[in-house]
Amino acid sequence: MPVQGPLMLDDYRLLGRSGLRVSPLCLGTMTFGTEWGWGADRETSKQIFDAYARRGGNFIDTANFYTQGTSETFLADFLGTERERFVVATKYTLGMRRGDPNSGGNHRKCLVQSLEASLKRLKTDYIDLYWVHCWDYTTPVDEVMRALDDLVRAGKILYLGVSDVPAWLIARSQTMAELRGWTRFVALQIEYSLIERTVERELTPMAEALGIGVLPWSPLGGGVLTGKYSRADLAAQQQAGFDPKQLKGGNRPLGLTEKKIAAAEAVQLIAKETGHSPAQIALNWLLAKPNVVSPILGARKVDQLEDNLGSLAFALSQEHLLRLDEATAIERGFPHDFIEGPRVRDIVTAGTRVPRTPHV
Repeated sequence: MPVQGPLMLDDYRLLGRSGLRVSPLCLGTMTFGTEWGWGADRETSKQIFDAYARRGGNFIDTANFYTQGTSETFLADFLGTERERFVVATKYTLGMRRGDPNSGGNHRKCLVQSLEASLKRLKTDYIDLYWVHCWDYTTPVDEVMRALDDLVRAGKILYLGVSDVPAWLIARSQTMAELRGWTRFVALQIEYSLIERTVERELTPMAEALGIGVLPWSPLGGGVLTGKYSRADLAAQQQAGFDPKQLKGGNRPLGLTEKKIAAAEAVQLIAKETGHSPAQIALNWLLAKPNVVSPILGARKVDQLEDNLGSLAFALSQEHLLRLDEATAIERGFPHDFIEGPRVRDIVTAGTRVPRTPHV
């Protein structure tokens, strides 16, 4: 569902193959709470939430693991009596108690205890969208999908999503759920931006073919696409061995590369040509991608959120979109480059002209 023109937060979209209506930008709340040493305090978090809600935003993403549960606790208080108006998404899988192996994972015990704890912190009796946060490579697929379906049937979960899982595992899970009459995934959360496009090899085509809506996280590449890092930072990182994100208050290694800086420079050039901020350009590019429903914003300040929301007010031209695509192109690798090459296509079609059917 590419951008067709100016949008508002209350120009709602359907989430995957479902009837659930969500805003075209999702408010991520990993920044709610200071337990990790870099997030927003309660007052600032409330201001961010209010600024989003005032514009008609209804889609909020959190997780049991975020800021040791504070994110969910803050969110419960901010929602207050307006809980029903919002689509609240949270997650399970990451371990919550060091030394307790069953406090993490995809298995039924972790699922049940994680969900019950989130319901208490969020002060609600159901979750609109519940995410498998990542794959544990130990729990059988049928156990995961059946356990999730049981909780949907119990009314504690309305819709299911999956995050940070290989495409083949999602496809297997989705097919099993369809064949057995269990609840399917309607949403996929993945790292996706102009500096992380490898998901276009398998994950985004799979999502489109299976009716799963895409929610990109880190759509600004950890801040790189905002223009806050330069070739000078890259050179300093290479020469001195330090990471500029650590020096600037970040929480994770940034790993600047020539490719990332080049992508940021391409964004900045188009930002100057169009009169928009680099962050708005990067988000608008994502909004134009097929099956991207709602990029997840992660603001620590109200002005950051306001700038990000400005990405809805315009649509990049096809020329600008093409330039960004070309500047950040990836190799799709085998088998894609092989079977989609002209020689193999010629052999497959026996030298005739046969139109390709997308996503088959």
